[in-house]
Amino acid sequence: MNDVVRSAKPLGSPSPAPAAGRRPGRGRTPLLALAGLVVLFALVTVSVANGEMPLPPVEAVKGLFGAGEAGTVLVVQEFRAPRMVAAIVAGAGLAVGGALLQRLFRNPLASPDVMGVTGGASFGAVAMLAAGASQAMMPLAALGGGLLAAVLLGVFGGRSGTSVTRLVLVGLAVQAGLSAAVSFMVVSFPTELAGSALQWTTGSVYGRTWTEVWSAGGAVAVGLVLAFALQRRLAVLDLGDDSAGTLGLNTHTARLQILVIAIVLASLAAALTGPVAFVALAVPHMVRFLAGPPTAGTLALSALAGAVLLLTSDLVAQYLLPVGGLPVGVVTATLGAPWLLVLMIRQSSSVNRSVR
Repeated sequence: MNDVVRSAKPLGSPSPAPAAGRRPGRGRTPLLALAGLVVLFALVTVSVANGEMPLPPVEAVKGLFGAGEAGTVLVVQEFRAPRMVAAIVAGAGLAVGGALLQRLFRNPLASPDVMGVTGGASFGAVAMLAAGASQAMMPLAALGGGLLAAVLLGVFGGRSGTSVTRLVLVGLAVQAGLSAAVSFMVVSFPTELAGSALQWTTGSVYGRTWTEVWSAGGAVAVGLVLAFALQRRLAVLDLGDDSAGTLGLNTHTARLQILVIAIVLASLAAALTGPVAFVALAVPHMVRFLAGPPTAGTLALSALAGAVLLLTSDLVAQYLLPVGGLPVGVVTATLGAPWLLVLMIRQSSSVNRSVR
């Protein structure tokens, strides 16, 4: 895989010399972050105020912080807040994982769901569920499955000289194979287990508990901190191997660290939601379009945008679709399928132009 990464131009690198070396969109990052925080707060308010027992928004927000009537606090903190926090944390983890992979492989098609990581996480969690393990073990099981998918991708698609597009196609095959294995296990389960395992086929934040949020979500938060700590190494890698080596960076170790952090983030996010598509693939593109080339600020903006996108998708699934009870993965997959098709066509066109 290192040969593939070395051969490409850094993703999102600017065209030669805009005036005075300024980065387009860089000054917009703080404004976009502020707007994202406002939108996220509005979505949180809607999330905790709505449900089978609608609550006044002000009372719902008070209940989120433990103030107000005891019944309101119970409904908000125990039944609505875990689902909302799970969507926020998982969205941030998936988006940052996708941003790391796209920047590492320097290819817009690289993302955890396209390259099989989320499918592997689902496979690990369902296998652990079949073994009778407790929910507290799901993050470890999902992480193990994500690492398994990465190993399979390296074995079947990581030969020297393999193009990134071929690597992505191998990742799609790995994702499809592991998803088929998950579906087979789900239909083979006894009835009492099938319902619990169903989220691992489409992705859902329904029924999340604080135990799951604290275990998987806490680990995602640690992974996000590590991702930001590796930002400077990513910036050095963008200069190319020769320049990075001159600056004293061990490029092989740096790439391995970034790859592992991306897999960990995606796998632990999938432990909360199942294989949610589109978020990790699309959010980095949106952020690059709005804020310009990758920096530490745009990485933080990706986390915020991922949280907003996944929470919005969950609210759409709950309240705006004519069919009730749809999992959030259905909404994100509906958006993601045409997006992936467009990216594949654009990638193929750019390859054909470079060949000519």
